[in-house]
Amino acid sequence: MTWKRVATAAVLIPVVVGLVLWGSTALVSIAIALVTLLALFEYFALGEAIGHRAYRFWTATCALGLVYAQWRVASAPTFSLSGGLVAQESGKWFGAVAGLLEAVFFLFVVGIAVLTLATRRPLVEGLPAAGISASGLLLVAFPLSYAVRLHASGSRGPALLLFALVIVWVSDTVAYFVGRSIGKVALAPLLSPKKTWEGAIAGFVGSLVVAVVFTRWVNAPLVHLLGMAAAGNVAGQVGDLLESAYKRSAGIKDSGSLLPGHGGILDRIDALILAIPVVWYYWVWIYSPRP
Repeated sequence: MTWKRVATAAVLIPVVVGLVLWGSTALVSIAIALVTLLALFEYFALGEAIGHRAYRFWTATCALGLVYAQWRVASAPTFSLSGGLVAQESGKWFGAVAGLLEAVFFLFVVGIAVLTLATRRPLVEGLPAAGISASGLLLVAFPLSYAVRLHASGSRGPALLLFALVIVWVSDTVAYFVGRSIGKVALAPLLSPKKTWEGAIAGFVGSLVVAVVFTRWVNAPLVHLLGMAAAGNVAGQVGDLLESAYKRSAGIKDSGSLLPGHGGILDRIDALILAIPVVWYYWVWIYSPRP
């Protein structure tokens, strides 16, 4: 199992790093859209395991709409993001983001209403179908779409997105090996019996080390990089446990089998789902860089 994990990571990590550092935001958006769809369908499979069939096509369409909204506003030429995240007309910029995202969510609600009333499914499926569809959009697609906004945040954007990815990768790797070697105290035995406090703490420290290393590429005070790493690490570990709760609820060990040694796409990105938006909001709300 370990060699499969290592082999899969050795193939995927260079591809992802190259895409983030040298790919355009449009290309990154396409990649995020693909990953989001794959993760969504694995999430829907968890729902189907307990009899909750989602409105797959409509939810997937709205998920793509969220990614497009993030890309469209981030790439709008009327808003300058050079050198930082805060636009020259920040109020209008954030208003435009909110407006597009609200439109997607509203269209999703309208579509769910139409599907619920017009579908030939048994009426008993109406509430579960709406619930699993809405939760998939909110818990998977929406947070992941922040990767687009983070990548598009000026000259530091690619490095910031890579930073969010690396703090999770390092945390997962360190926690895995430390937990297997010396872990004794279970972190959340009901959700993930193999996760330990020793592994979690080691992973947290690993993320802080990443922050120190990234001072070479992200032009920000070390204290804020450490803060982002700490917040992102905690969010990532929560996201990992959250997905474990979903799988426990569905009675499934892995969300899929697409990635040898890792399980499914959702298994691989569960920590990133929360870590990426937390890094974004720390950068904007706490550090608040200026052009």
